[in-house]
Amino acid sequence: MRGTTWTRLALAGGVSAACLLVAAPLASAQTTSAPVAPITLSPEESQQVCSDWVPKLQKRATNLEKRINGGPEVKGSVANLKARAADQRAAGHTARADQLDQRATKRQGRIGELDTAKQKLDAFASAHCKPAK
Repeated sequence: MRGTTWTRLALAGGVSAACLLVAAPLASAQTTSAPVAPITLSPEESQQVCSDWVPKLQKRATNLEKRINGGPEVKGSVANLKARAADQRAAGHTARADQLDQRATKRQGRIGELDTAKQKLDAFASAHCKPAK
């Protein structure tokens, strides 16, 4: 027997809701995980990380910091976002201007995260990377 489209949609919705009611307690159950063991690298793997990944990540962090601190002509910089917000506000688009101001504030907050990442990379490099002789 074939039902109407609405009947089939209602049936599918009911089945989906029932599945969610059954699966929700399982998904929200608190699980305790074992402590994470430290990662050990072979000397070859450590050398690859030191020669390939650390410089790339340091360069990427530096470039991101330059972009964020760039002037109004640098796309994605805080100054660019603030200039765009001022243009939008002047055009009477206050909602869009507020969004751009929020993005600029959030982007400015990323500087601290970048500094922390750079410090961790430098600490790793000084602890595990031997200078080339």
